[in-house]
Amino acid sequence: MELSKFSTLVLFLAFLQLSPLALASPLESFIQCVSTHSSQIKPFSNPLNTAFFAPNSSFFIPVLQSSAQNLRYLVPSAPKPEFIFTPLHDSHVQGAVVCSKQLGIHLRFRSGGHDYEGLSYVSEIETPFVVVDLAKLRQIDVNIEDNTAWIQAGATIGEVYYRISEKSKVHGFPAGLCTSLGVGGHITGGAYGSMMRKFGLGADNVLDAKIVDAGGKILDRAAMGEDLFWAIRGGGGASFGVILWWKIKLVPVPETVTVFTVSRTLEQGNTKLLYRWQQVVDKLDENLFIRAITQPQKGAKTGEKTIATAYQGLFLGSVDRLLNVLQESFPELGVTKKDCIEMSWIESVLYIASYPSGTPPEVLLKGKSTFKNYFKAKSDFVRDPIPETALEGLWEKLFEDDSPLTLWTPYGGMMSKIPESEIPFPHRNGTIFMIQWLSVWEDGEKEITKHMSWIKSLYNYMAPYVSKFPREAYVNYRDLDLGINRKNNTSFQQARAWGKRYFKDNFDRLVKVKAKVDPENFFRHEQSIPPLQHAS
Repeated sequence: MELSKFSTLVLFLAFLQLSPLALASPLESFIQCVSTHSSQIKPFSNPLNTAFFAPNSSFFIPVLQSSAQNLRYLVPSAPKPEFIFTPLHDSHVQGAVVCSKQLGIHLRFRSGGHDYEGLSYVSEIETPFVVVDLAKLRQIDVNIEDNTAWIQAGATIGEVYYRISEKSKVHGFPAGLCTSLGVGGHITGGAYGSMMRKFGLGADNVLDAKIVDAGGKILDRAAMGEDLFWAIRGGGGASFGVILWWKIKLVPVPETVTVFTVSRTLEQGNTKLLYRWQQVVDKLDENLFIRAITQPQKGAKTGEKTIATAYQGLFLGSVDRLLNVLQESFPELGVTKKDCIEMSWIESVLYIASYPSGTPPEVLLKGKSTFKNYFKAKSDFVRDPIPETALEGLWEKLFEDDSPLTLWTPYGGMMSKIPESEIPFPHRNGTIFMIQWLSVWEDGEKEITKHMSWIKSLYNYMAPYVSKFPREAYVNYRDLDLGINRKNNTSFQQARAWGKRYFKDNFDRLVKVKAKVDPENFFRHEQSIPPLQHAS
């Protein structure tokens, strides 16, 4: 018996000496494993220079920072991945999932880097971790004849808009205002934009998808089933699988649209005007979208400050029709023909994204962000107009921060017609507008405590005036202040703290879908949907 044990031990030690994986570093083991499991091995002939970036590589930091939006998660003290993998083919993503399970390596998946809490490239609860960056998977195939497009997860929404406009001047897609958003993660949270009142969200206009599931299989809509297809359209990113492709439904746009921006300060009666905006904005013609962007600015006198709101509009039609609509529904805004510009839909994309006048649409192919800052954000949904007295208190709160910003996005129209349970995104009928709160700064870690404290104070101040039970939040404006998962061990009640805010009653169905498709909780992060056994 003892001899048998000794023989087994000798054989095991001999295996360890001979096994490449036993001696290899995690990176070497991962490369070898992915190459074995990928049907497209050729790109890995020179892996370290083409698809893998270790911390000792001169490319590691540039690749890590390439699409990361929130500089708060790029400071030296932020956790860094063991390495970064940039797949060149769908099968490489399959291989990454299979091999991470075999080797016990936690993965984070990044398409555009816009996660507000950096969860696609930072992990506070998993060590070590690896970033799988989908930036090289950005193919876009537009089919005008059947009004569809297949888009790969690493493409930006700006690239998608450009490729659609390249084929047709009367087709578009109703998704994000920020053109550098990666479509993989963007649509998983809902994807709202300036045509949402006419056509709903980007996620409302998805026809099919291809994902890698927890078993490393590629599934389309037919293979994944309707429950999982429901969950990935608005249930938040990286909980159910890795999005590889979306098949989207294109929508009709007129050859000519009209845009405008008019600004008003407190001295010009902006408090009353913004109150009036709240009363009418969700009831306007569904072809008209007017958002309100508010921040402090210098006053007329030296040393004084005021509050200014920019009312930015897109109308799917001519300027004459727009002026008629505004005269009937919102004359107080005072928009004139001189304030308006007629242009093509793709030009309006650039206008709303704040590109300088005359910028060619080809800039969208660069996929570059126009906004990289240190910031903290929160979100709210409003169901009753905020009183003027509360707005006056809000102005005082905004004066307390160095560089605050708040963006108010109108609902109504198609957003009120789609049921709350149609997809996981639940913020529908009865919502007047959504709020995004932002504190932005440039001094890195120095004054982070001050800015974080201020935005929490602002959030507390606004509690009486926004949605309640739950106080709703937008999952794509992720906010870890609402609660986080423990490492692979989250109770149902803990998860509900943030889950109900993001998804309302749809959260319970999301948990059931998760238990069915990923019972071992392979796809997890600080606010991922927990499977039922982890939510018990």
